Amino acid sequence: MTRVISLNKLYMPTLKEDPVDADIASHRLLVRAGMIRKTASGVYTFLPLGQMVLRKIEQIIREEMDATGAQEILMPAIQPEELWMESGRWNDYGPELMRLRDRHDHGFCLGPTHEELITALVRNELRSYKQLPTTLYQIQTKYRDEIRPRFGLLRSREFIMKDAYSFNESQESLQETYDRMGEAYGRICERCGLDYRPVEADSGQIGGKVTTEYMALAEAGEAELVTCPKCGYAADTEAGACICTPTVHEVDGLTKLETPGIATIAELAAFLNIPESSTVKALCGIVEGGEGEPDQAVALFIPGDHELNELKASKAFGNFRLMTDDEMEAVGLPKGSIGPVGLPAGVKCVCDANLKDVAQWAVGANDHGYHYVGAKPGVDFQVDEWVDLSTVKAGDACPECGTVMDSCRGIEVSQIFQLGTKYSETMGATYLDANGKEQHFIMGCYGVGVTRTLAAVVEQHNDEGGIIWPVSVAPANVVVIPLGKGGDEVSEAAARIAAGFAERGVEVALDDRKERPGVKFADADLVGWPVQVIVGKRGLDAGNLEVKVRATGERVDVPVDAIYDYVAGLDLL
Repeated sequence: MTRVISLNKLYMPTLKEDPVDADIASHRLLVRAGMIRKTASGVYTFLPLGQMVLRKIEQIIREEMDATGAQEILMPAIQPEELWMESGRWNDYGPELMRLRDRHDHGFCLGPTHEELITALVRNELRSYKQLPTTLYQIQTKYRDEIRPRFGLLRSREFIMKDAYSFNESQESLQETYDRMGEAYGRICERCGLDYRPVEADSGQIGGKVTTEYMALAEAGEAELVTCPKCGYAADTEAGACICTPTVHEVDGLTKLETPGIATIAELAAFLNIPESSTVKALCGIVEGGEGEPDQAVALFIPGDHELNELKASKAFGNFRLMTDDEMEAVGLPKGSIGPVGLPAGVKCVCDANLKDVAQWAVGANDHGYHYVGAKPGVDFQVDEWVDLSTVKAGDACPECGTVMDSCRGIEVSQIFQLGTKYSETMGATYLDANGKEQHFIMGCYGVGVTRTLAAVVEQHNDEGGIIWPVSVAPANVVVIPLGKGGDEVSEAAARIAAGFAERGVEVALDDRKERPGVKFADADLVGWPVQVIVGKRGLDAGNLEVKVRATGERVDVPVDAIYDYVAGLDLL
């Protein structure tokens, strides 16, 4: 038997108006429905209804994690500076890491993630290959000092995350754990009612070479994605391979054209009366040398209808950054007219791999106010390196099957990583293998944004009336709404009906507040209870109750003595 949630006693301060600082549906509705309240920029209090939803999501996560064999622990949120110094991330993580010092002047941080702490935990206690693989997880509050917290729970400074860490003795074992976690993450998304895609992604500050993000599709998402309608391939545009087909502007030989005032690709394409895909865009950067090594100036050339992917450039070259205008002028690169023909000495020519089979290029002439058409690679200029440099976009070919891809936006709700030995080597975490030799753990990590998942569900499940919770995460499945004034037969009947649901194990709320029917109906839609059972005098006299399904808006009169079977038969609970 479950308890009946009395809304008369519940702290549920709903609002009629949208908060002025809320830009997206989840932020507006969670505040208006009395589920969260802002404490400071990027910091929120969860009120009883919001906490009920969080517990549902956490329970789904726990069930799926436990099913993989992972074991739950709880680590401290405050972490010693010296552990982050061991891994090298104390300085690398940047200003997002919240740092503090105690009264003894010892350095600490508020954990945004726990790779250092978990590695330090196991390095003295997981000693034998016989104890592997081991996966430990926690559900805990995390902290990141976002420069611009926004979108409510989607980009906040304090948030709840499930983070898991696996310790394996081989790459094959890690792959098995990684695949098992990936399947569990898919089930978590499905059970929370999310329309999601696993996408190819970048590992960012966590590290590792193999990673997959789980994106909830939503216009409010900060990530831009490309998806293949045929094979299901999906990728974050920052990480996805770009395969495009530039068009060719054919002319008779290399021709230098005066192009006064032409400084952008759009202007050049209009001037030549050709599509932007027939032009070549130039960007200039510096690859910073290591200790005792000189910096290297590079000119990068990509299809004119695409954008440079700086993340790809950084991975290709190392410490890469774009040049300033003054730096370009200093090495003889004229902004707006840069091209591969006649590059200044010492400037490396690096071109996007998609241009490799393009016979003639329309590109800058390295002379202010001039461009070339008909520039031929291998004839008029030499390419030092071919690299994937472009950001993938809709209309490009799927790298798996070649189908033209679509684009959409997504909210990152979870991500899995193969870390390898990144942390075990830097922090000296080893075990003894079957031959008695010390080996570094091969690690993986796996994170679910619990509060982000809550917001993502609302982004996908709402209408003009409010939230439409999937039953799996709703604060309760049924709300009984009496239209009486309290203490009358209608209110008494509603209380009996609510108790009957509770006796049958159905999560139920009773709106026993002394409010007008219109207020109760509006709040029921706003809060998003999946099923509304409306008890009125006229209906009771006729022996009926009104049932409304929140997701469809369908309303049906149901005999009082059939209400429990009818609601159970909705296949919602």
